[in-house]
Amino acid sequence: MRSVRDVVSAPEDWLVESVRGFGPFTTRIEFRLPDGSRRVWRSRRQRKADPAAVAAGRRAVPRRTWWIAALFAVGSTCFALGSMPPYFNAVSARVDGLTFFVGSIFFTTASYLCFAEVAGTPDDVGPGTPRRLRLLSIRPHRIDWWATSVQLVGTVFFNITTFTALHDDWDATRANHLVWLPDAAGSVCFLVSSYLAWAEVCHGAGRLKFRDVSWWIVVLNLAGSVFFGVSAVASKFVAQGEVRNLQLTNAGTWLGAVCFLAGAVLLVPEARRTPEG
Repeated sequence: MRSVRDVVSAPEDWLVESVRGFGPFTTRIEFRLPDGSRRVWRSRRQRKADPAAVAAGRRAVPRRTWWIAALFAVGSTCFALGSMPPYFNAVSARVDGLTFFVGSIFFTTASYLCFAEVAGTPDDVGPGTPRRLRLLSIRPHRIDWWATSVQLVGTVFFNITTFTALHDDWDATRANHLVWLPDAAGSVCFLVSSYLAWAEVCHGAGRLKFRDVSWWIVVLNLAGSVFFGVSAVASKFVAQGEVRNLQLTNAGTWLGAVCFLAGAVLLVPEARRTPEG
């Protein structure tokens, strides 16, 4: 684990009482201030909070949180809709494919905003520190930078697989290379990203925190990533370009989308409360 001073910028007279994290990443630091009071820094809370609201003692939802929640919700709805039999039986294969592709674009946009959120998060631990508008940054000492970076890559893979799937004239070999492999790679990225987000909230390899909204968000996203992974395994193409197990593919996609939709909805109440521990 890195030195505390390499992770956050805090006054020299703030004493570090405890440090927690996962692997080389620091996710929680407890400080003792000169007046005897205690201040806790958490990596997720730091980037999710509104600095102006924190300084004023209010619990406001940052505008970026509304956008991230809305974009993930729309993308999840598209994936859930596209995998429902009443829908894909009522529309053409191309329309159903476009539904997934549009959903993947919303996922990518939301993921990029998550990445930009990390990029603009200040290192100063003090309350009310203004954020910076950064479109790109390299911050390998932060676990959330890795989580959002890997997730963003995963969404690009989903863009590729949903776009190539619009062409229904592939044979099994080309379908596996052009459609299934990006889908599998995207699912792996989502699993890695979701686990890193889980570790960040748990401040370790794993922990039960049923009262923490942030914990429920990362658990739902991790479950959704597992379901997407199941869908990817079941969607491998066989002879004549047919999917190996269409029912399991649709079920995994639908369950994964519902999990991500629920996680997106919880982003707003998360921003309105202060997590414990």
